[in-house]
Amino acid sequence: MQVNWRHIHAARNSYAVLAAACEKEGFALNRVDGPDDDITCYSLNSLNAAQYQDEIASAGCLTIVGGPHATALPTEVAAYADYVIVGEGEFTLPRLLADIQKGGGGKIPGVMKGGWYQPADTGVRLDAYPAFSEIKGYVEISRGCPFSCGYCQTPRIFGHCMRHRSVDEIVRYTSRHKEARFVSPNAFAYGSDGIHPRWDKVEALLKACKNQIFFGTFPSEVRPESICKESLALVHRYCANTKLHFGAQSGSDAVLKKLGRGHSVADVLAALDLFSDFSFEPVVDFIVGLPFETDDDQRQSLDLIRAVARTGTIHVHRFIPLPGTPLANLPARSLLPETEKLCGSLALTGKVTGSWNDPEIRFFRRPSNDIP
Repeated sequence: MQVNWRHIHAARNSYAVLAAACEKEGFALNRVDGPDDDITCYSLNSLNAAQYQDEIASAGCLTIVGGPHATALPTEVAAYADYVIVGEGEFTLPRLLADIQKGGGGKIPGVMKGGWYQPADTGVRLDAYPAFSEIKGYVEISRGCPFSCGYCQTPRIFGHCMRHRSVDEIVRYTSRHKEARFVSPNAFAYGSDGIHPRWDKVEALLKACKNQIFFGTFPSEVRPESICKESLALVHRYCANTKLHFGAQSGSDAVLKKLGRGHSVADVLAALDLFSDFSFEPVVDFIVGLPFETDDDQRQSLDLIRAVARTGTIHVHRFIPLPGTPLANLPARSLLPETEKLCGSLALTGKVTGSWNDPEIRFFRRPSNDIP
């Protein structure tokens, strides 16, 4: 039985992870640029799903679809795919492939087939699965998030309880890269519950890695309240990066509260004040056009963007209502003329990146040379 993986740039790290999990169970995922016999697997996000829907529906082979979009809208995806994996795939995908190989109907927990669905009966322990195998990827060090940001799919897919890969396993895989880069919803939460940091755990990880470490940068950004003298000192001592990437999202406390962010504008300003002591450049995320944002709220974000621009850079996202989130059915509001003017002006000087008009750009980043 030939099992194929549809190459989609945005899902390249999922390919590395799932190829390793399937290899462990005796299945090789053959990378293809279109559906091919016998089975083709897809991982879709909510922006690229429409691009592949017709291809999947007309494929002359069995199709298996997973990823954030499939997890958020399994019934919709099941209308054009043979099998839909809901949630984590490391255990469920090989289990499904084994069932298909022996002639089963694919009715296993964690898979939707037609109108049949039963929730997954397992959770993924990161140490039980390789971070990657022959196909290199970033090393995922933590999964899950205790926060419930209204725009974010992460806690809805992976849960609110954080899980961590052990130091020994992380070191085992990072040693295969010239540079160590990690996947985490908050790198500074490593080894903790995600709310109460464990700097001893973070230091043990950084100290154990013998190659060049980039920590607190894409794809392991951090939260503003986790930026403190202890965390910055660790990065300064052990890591190669001179920038630290964190999310502010809004300059309005009222908006942050509605989003469920769990931090304040004061936390952002306190973090910015600490950067100069360690010669780090802040890179700060903002979301503009939030549906319940007032004109005054948006202007407060502009004030905070100006403050960040004095010493760092800003990555601006236009709000996207992602399925499966509390804000899924709320459209983005229009931007004030001064918002577009400020972002455009700062972009010309290199202080702003991202897109405040075309939201899809945030899902298409330049890949590392180490990632296929």
